[in-house]
Amino acid sequence: MQPKTGPHKGLILLPGCPPGGKELNMKDTMILKDGTIIELETGASLRDIRVVAPDRAAMAATWAKLTPENLAVVQVKNEAGLTAGNYTDLVLDDETSKVAADGTVLTSYRLRPKTDLERLEERVGAVETGQDVQDGAINDLGTVVGEIAGEVMV
Repeated sequence: MQPKTGPHKGLILLPGCPPGGKELNMKDTMILKDGTIIELETGASLRDIRVVAPDRAAMAATWAKLTPENLAVVQVKNEAGLTAGNYTDLVLDDETSKVAADGTVLTSYRLRPKTDLERLEERVGAVETGQDVQDGAINDLGTVVGEIAGEVMV
């Protein structure tokens, strides 16, 4: 058996290190419910999610993804790809952006968990919606029963 030859003989590949290259500039990431992956700047925290976008349009596209539906389930992974946090029911409080001279946009998104009151309001809203559907069904049933009773009496 011939020994292997070539530039990769005996090479151990590590995440973020291409063969013969330097470590890639890996970043923490935030993964939204719909699978959208957002790269985070170093030192970001839940109350200060910092994201650099190449321009205003890209910043607006990222902002548009931070919907209540997408913030219902969020995972943050560190630069090694390991899960750093799993969050549910987050709310976007606000954001601030700064445009650099080169046109890039640094945005700080402030996220937080929903309060108990916000969760209660959602539950009450769901119950009210369900009650409206039930009321409509009962009304329809009453109309049909009335029509059948009218036909029987004639």
